[in-house]
Amino acid sequence: MSTHTDFPSGLPSGRPVVLRGGTVLTMDAARTVLDGADVLVVDDRVSAVGPNLSVPVGTAEIDARGGIVMPGMIDTHRHMWQTVMRGYGADWTLTQYFVWNYLEHGRHFRPQDVRAGNTLAALEALEAGVTTVVDWSHGLQTPDHAEAAVEGLKSVPGRYVLAYGNIQQAPAEWSATPEFRSFVERHRGGDLFDLQIAFDVTGDPSFPEKPAFEVARELGLPVTTHAGVWGATGDNSIKLMHENGFMGPETIYVHAASLSDDSYQRIAATGGSVSVSAESEQSAGQGYPPTWRLRRHDIPVSLSMDTSVWWSGDLFSAMRSTLSADRSREHLEAQRQGNTVTHSALRAAQVTEWATRGGAAALGRDDLGRIAPGAKADLVLLRNDDSPVSFPILNPYGHVVFQAQRGDVHTVLVDGRVVKYKHRLVDADLAAVRADVGATVDYLRSTIGEQEWAAGMNPDIPESKVLDNPYTYTDYRDASTHAG
Repeated sequence: MSTHTDFPSGLPSGRPVVLRGGTVLTMDAARTVLDGADVLVVDDRVSAVGPNLSVPVGTAEIDARGGIVMPGMIDTHRHMWQTVMRGYGADWTLTQYFVWNYLEHGRHFRPQDVRAGNTLAALEALEAGVTTVVDWSHGLQTPDHAEAAVEGLKSVPGRYVLAYGNIQQAPAEWSATPEFRSFVERHRGGDLFDLQIAFDVTGDPSFPEKPAFEVARELGLPVTTHAGVWGATGDNSIKLMHENGFMGPETIYVHAASLSDDSYQRIAATGGSVSVSAESEQSAGQGYPPTWRLRRHDIPVSLSMDTSVWWSGDLFSAMRSTLSADRSREHLEAQRQGNTVTHSALRAAQVTEWATRGGAAALGRDDLGRIAPGAKADLVLLRNDDSPVSFPILNPYGHVVFQAQRGDVHTVLVDGRVVKYKHRLVDADLAAVRADVGATVDYLRSTIGEQEWAAGMNPDIPESKVLDNPYTYTDYRDASTHAG
């Protein structure tokens, strides 16, 4: 047995890795926790889990004692191209976001700006233990933008699903082009990189999005859509999808925060899942984070952080926000009836599951989001010997949700490859990424103009339909959210 504990940055391909002696969150159906257990990785898979494992000669050892080993987290909705604008819109409402990105300045992004944003976002995800990300890429105005998005993602050793979209054009238009079909043929179906199709449904009775659904069905691409977003996509959107047969188990509904029970029943009946972005829903105005209602309809949940234009890029914050919002609503609902909640319905273990196995289920990947022999070796070690918050670990799931943070991510493996070790990304050229992001910021500021750039952090609302519908391909206004 090897006693080597100093992990080399240039690990030869195929060399086994073992994480020794950690508290292992297997995320199996029983949410089993193994104390003092080892996790052996051979090639791209978990080979064995248990105490005092015998390992092949030459295995690289990582000391996980005093730490938590969990599956890599999975984000099912992140606008990665916007990460170059990190924190810019911290005080935005959703309407201001629509104004800036959909109506005014989003079209200024060049292919290289999308690539810079995706590269930065991918590194940010890995650094925080997020090993799989759905890039909800609705800034792909041209085929060159799409290729640049792929380049950015593939330059960072994570696992990605590119959800292809274009907010500057009708879904029926861009999805029907031969360039889109060619892109799909070149890039679909990989283990580390795959595709979805991303667009929203306005609720317009003429159903202008129907051709895009038909293309998705023809090409076998899952659809991910912002549903239940107050003022933009509501019950009429869900009804159109359902009545036309475009709801299925592969469909991911993002937010779903302002829907009726009828819509939740349609989602449940067709087996779809919801990607909850609690920080976003609480701050931007899509509606109240809906897990308290999704649980009642037994709708599968995954978690996402939405965009770093506003919020944190890690799922620790997402887990914490989700659990807090759900419990707050439970207390408020009970108190309105003169009752008291004595036991929390939503537990930390379930929220951790949503951040891992829930995302895997949404993507149809049973080999992700769990730690078991045969599962993909996407793993995270939480260990921070320099932090007084790292001990004691009494309730591992509670520790993950309420105590841990991105600075506690010691080691990350993706597909059996160590991509972060001892709190540092492996072989990441942050200086080059910083230069590319800086060039994009300089370009955008000069293009928009300094006065507009400053005003954009709290933009005025133009005299337009934006309060009712930010999409430019239909004039439909949903009376269910705006009187008259």
